[in-house]
Amino acid sequence: MKHRYLPMTEQDQKEMLETISISSIDELFSDIPEKVRFKGLYNIKEAKSESALAKELTALAAKNADTVNNVSFLGAGVYNHYKPVIVDHVISRSEFYTAYTPYQPEISQGELQAIFEFQTMIAELTGMDLANSSMYDGGTALAEAGMLAAGHTKRKKLLVSGAIHPEYKDVVTTYADGQSIEVVIVPTKHGVTDIDSLRDLVDEQTAAVIVQYPNFFGQIEDLKAIGEIVHEQKGLFIVSANPLALGVLTPPGKLGADIVAGDAQPFGIAEAFGGPHCGFFAVTTKLMRKVPGRLIGETVDEQGRRGYVLTLQAREQHIRRDKATSNICSNQALLALAAAVAMTALGKQGVREMAKQNIVKTRYAKNAFEAAGFTVVFQGAHFNEIVVKTNTSVTEINKGLLQKGIIGGFDLGRVYPELENHALIAVTELRTKEEIDALVAEMGALQ
Repeated sequence: MKHRYLPMTEQDQKEMLETISISSIDELFSDIPEKVRFKGLYNIKEAKSESALAKELTALAAKNADTVNNVSFLGAGVYNHYKPVIVDHVISRSEFYTAYTPYQPEISQGELQAIFEFQTMIAELTGMDLANSSMYDGGTALAEAGMLAAGHTKRKKLLVSGAIHPEYKDVVTTYADGQSIEVVIVPTKHGVTDIDSLRDLVDEQTAAVIVQYPNFFGQIEDLKAIGEIVHEQKGLFIVSANPLALGVLTPPGKLGADIVAGDAQPFGIAEAFGGPHCGFFAVTTKLMRKVPGRLIGETVDEQGRRGYVLTLQAREQHIRRDKATSNICSNQALLALAAAVAMTALGKQGVREMAKQNIVKTRYAKNAFEAAGFTVVFQGAHFNEIVVKTNTSVTEINKGLLQKGIIGGFDLGRVYPELENHALIAVTELRTKEEIDALVAEMGALQ
């Protein structure tokens, strides 16, 4: 057998060819004219033995700066948080990691219960009536929220805060472009959405206003004021939220949000160089039938025993095809399970304490930077992140930091030209006083 990992012997191949009455594989392609067939060599490396290939891939992997061997202050949407060891233990069980979309509830009760619990916890954290399970990531969840708002209100304009994650903004804009929906960026002031500009921009054509909580700069937005402005024009209020921060912040649902989306990555999901992650999507009851993704409901069987089912399935692609709101397939539920296990392991008090540590340690970092002569440019309430001004290129500073085993902050000049030489520093509960002090000292020496 030429390729020992392919489950087909030469005898198998011969029998298959005989079954379809041809003598060779070349005959399968006889209908393709010779002149259009590719005759050259593929621009790929020569095949290697298993051991040689393993060595090469190991060497390539070693070039990555991971968060195990380095101290990370890089956030900007993906964070280095505590991951309870039980998470990997549970999601590694074959009944979970090999499961597909649970369209047969009678044989999927374990998976359905797990993602029902995820929904329940997300709904509680966000202060919303219900949540789905789940979306692909925070960016696509937010984009789906914008499209839902446009469809629900029958309006064609989205107002997006300039302080939301730049990549989230790009995803929203891409989705909107396909449906001829206008995206207008609301200016920021002192690191938060400019309320006066927002008031001027909102009109009867506004489907929704989108803000982030905490925003991309780690600042806390005035959700109540923003919600009142958009609701005056009968638009929807969409909040992209960090679920960990909701352990201590007032839930968006209590401040007027109609849709709360975000990414559950802070709960037990590895950074994984940017994905896969777990988007969540929570709404008020009035939008229940328009939610994309799965909705799991609790019921009882004919003997009165508790059971779980996919509910409101008329929204899904296997029922309505091109008219469906749902487009979430495969085992995306595995990431929702990881987040659910992490939240369960932490408990309410644990989530609150973990969120509190992020606030306290971010404050310590802010004070340390200012004491060392750095300028922290935005002075509002912080969660997780601060913006630090440097005298030289952040990218160059980060190269120097990496030599010391430190992954530096995000270079804001890459996406905000006005913030050239500004670093977005993320401080999670995992960072120690010594690590923060070392970062400040090294950045001071490098600039």
